[in-house]
Amino acid sequence: MNLLKYPYQLLLILLISTAIYSCKDDEAPTPVVVEVDRLDNGDRLFGRGVSELKGLVKASGLTELETLTELFEYDVVHYKVTYKTTYLGQEIIASGLVTFPETTNPVPMISFQNGTIASNAEAPTVNTQTFTVLSGIASAGYIFVVPDFIGFGASSDIISPYHSAEYTGRAVIDLMRAARELAYQEGYNFNGEAFLSGYSEGGYATMAAHKMLEEENPEGFELIASAPSSGGYDVKGFQEYFFNLDTFDNPFYMGFVALSYQSIYGYDDPLSDLFQEPYATIMPDLFDGSKNGAAINAQLTPVIADLLQPDILENIDTDPKYKNFVDALNDNTITHWIPRAKMFMYHGTADITVPYQNSVDSYNQLIDAGASTSIVTFIDLEGKTHSTGFAPYLLAAINKFEELK
Repeated sequence: MNLLKYPYQLLLILLISTAIYSCKDDEAPTPVVVEVDRLDNGDRLFGRGVSELKGLVKASGLTELETLTELFEYDVVHYKVTYKTTYLGQEIIASGLVTFPETTNPVPMISFQNGTIASNAEAPTVNTQTFTVLSGIASAGYIFVVPDFIGFGASSDIISPYHSAEYTGRAVIDLMRAARELAYQEGYNFNGEAFLSGYSEGGYATMAAHKMLEEENPEGFELIASAPSSGGYDVKGFQEYFFNLDTFDNPFYMGFVALSYQSIYGYDDPLSDLFQEPYATIMPDLFDGSKNGAAINAQLTPVIADLLQPDILENIDTDPKYKNFVDALNDNTITHWIPRAKMFMYHGTADITVPYQNSVDSYNQLIDAGASTSIVTFIDLEGKTHSTGFAPYLLAAINKFEELK
């Protein structure tokens, strides 16, 4: 093909090539082409200027994050991306937001994982007003990526694999790969360096993605650091905490986990083994994607002894009847491995929603597994609850990334 007759194709090849040499001076350079493997589609939503982004952060009311706007340098463009990922052995289409800084300078990528949602209206690609404000961090010189997670957005017909290390981590990494492909298609310059961040469920997703990135080492990515915050990494430990409470303000968490694992593992154990009536019967309909966590909680009870069956409260670890559920909890606990890239773990010391002690125990389990204290660092968010810890966490995490950028 005569590329001079097709200037777009010529430009595309130039944009998706980097000069990597291990040859003699008189040899022609061999371009490295970023092939489209994960990207399904990238729809440009809109752009925002630096001053507009600063104003939106100020209007958000998260005063701690106004300090971040001092880093803002570039206008940004937001994209809604659909991409290929894997769920239960099948290729599916998932979605997420990708934001590019308007520069041709080489920039790293941050994947940010949000906290627990239950309704599709809360998904990043649906709730764009909220998440594109957060994605303004791209203005500091990052490709900023936010997955919807499987079960929301383009994959909303699936029950979300909540607290599944495999499918949560896979959805994160496949969106990062799709963002890399879109960057080269659109002429943005990804330098290959990756950072991971996330809060609550997003903290769990961040640790799962960190582990998977180091296990699989996908081409084109160098993981520099992750910053998981306030996640229930020890899923079995979280269950034990939950079972020992008298009341819990977010009982929908346990319903979400139970439905997720029932779907993923395909076991036939009825929900009535875990929940009392009428909750066992109504639970599946509560998670149809139309209700947020508050609406689901309103249909449940915060009293643990009324929500859960007395037998499972007493015998979950001894009765073979519950083995499938216990195995799933243990399989998705992600605290027995050795990170190689830096990991900064954060948690509010006053958090009782996702208990502070779960992160302390998870950190200790990582160290006991052989992780170095120079690689994995635990940082207290002093006096912060689950709701008040987010903004100071994000500010601290981005500042850490800036130091390593």
